[in-house]
Amino acid sequence: MELTVLGHTVRHPIEHVEVFPAPASVTVVRFTTDEVASMCPVTQQPDLSRVVIEYGPAASCIESKSLKLYLWGFRDRDVFAEALAAEIATEVMNTARPHWVTVTLTQRPRGGIEVQAVAHLEA
Repeated sequence: MELTVLGHTVRHPIEHVEVFPAPASVTVVRFTTDEVASMCPVTQQPDLSRVVIEYGPAASCIESKSLKLYLWGFRDRDVFAEALAAEIATEVMNTARPHWVTVTLTQRPRGGIEVQAVAHLEA
């Protein structure tokens, strides 16, 4: 578990989150951000979403700077809200290997409609 972005200047998105050993007493970790940008795959209009990532750590926790850089990678990606929630949940599950992960993505309203997608995975 080597951390490569923490403590370094990184000026580009990364493909995977990084992890560090989880403290034994931590049972739930929650990250919240209002700044996840992506593109609508049909209209090419920008979408801005609030993302809440919750997981029950097993052996590893996600390092927050690497998470920020990972989420930055969606900025110019064409992806529906539902697929984005599922992709983030899969990344957390595959990299950190928690007991469970829930990603709640709320896309800001465009045309008067707010979209909320929830992806939940268990080990």
